[in-house]
Amino acid sequence: MAELAKNTSKIVSQNGNEELPAPWKEAWQSFCRNKLAVVGLGIVIFFIVLAAIAPLIAPYGFKEQELSNRLLAPSDEHWFGTDDFGRDIFSRIVYGARISIWVGFFSVLASAVIGTILGVVAGYYGKWVDTFISRIFDIMLAFPSILLAIAVVAILGPSLQNALIAIAIINIPNFGRLVRSKVLSVKQEEYIMAAKAVGMKDTRILFRHILPNSMTPIIVQGTLAIATAIIEAAALGFLGLGAQAPTPEWGKMLADSKQYLVQAPWTLFFPGLAIMLTVLGFNLMGDGLRDVLDPKMKQ
Repeated sequence: MAELAKNTSKIVSQNGNEELPAPWKEAWQSFCRNKLAVVGLGIVIFFIVLAAIAPLIAPYGFKEQELSNRLLAPSDEHWFGTDDFGRDIFSRIVYGARISIWVGFFSVLASAVIGTILGVVAGYYGKWVDTFISRIFDIMLAFPSILLAIAVVAILGPSLQNALIAIAIINIPNFGRLVRSKVLSVKQEEYIMAAKAVGMKDTRILFRHILPNSMTPIIVQGTLAIATAIIEAAALGFLGLGAQAPTPEWGKMLADSKQYLVQAPWTLFFPGLAIMLTVLGFNLMGDGLRDVLDPKMKQ
């Protein structure tokens, strides 16, 4: 009894208002103990802030050309040097952060929403609905993701918006199959069977019980998918199928500068470094979230 009273005193204060730590508070504390995850979060926040305040810190406009200053090495005037049109590379990278994060976030958001809906429907209703949706996922996953993205952009036409659509499409099966597997396990729980027994409508069961209990893998997959989406956007830009000139997209900057690898290596180094750091940040943060939110990883 004494031990029970001691434990109870830790939970309830004298005013009776103190509660056990919320699950998200515990998850945050566990996340902060992962040093690499914190580093990843710091990198992501840095690039998000960089994108938000781009007009304030960029010394030049990303379209501003001065041919007399073409291919200048990094200096006090041009921190990252200039490209073949005399444009300031630092300014273009800062503005390019907006594009890469925008494409990564919204393409993953679209694929997560569509994939989640399809995965929930397939996992909950099963039978021919599950078979039909699963076969569509299998067909899409049979192709390499970048090849499928190239095919979609080739049909729609090369542009940044069409690249976003293509990236969203190729990531739908990843979310769909993940959510489907989670729904298959959740719908066997006793509280779901009880809800069906009392006559609760399917839509209410799906959106009030099954979907909220399937959000954890979606959050983790979404964070990791943003990193993949940034790479895919850069790859499409490098191939000339994504952002078009003079848009300061990092992949497009690499493509425009590849012929100056020996003459002016800084024109490739800094855009490549920006891509690497951004992707590294999202991957480290995603790994940290997976360790915190996935019960299997906790064990």
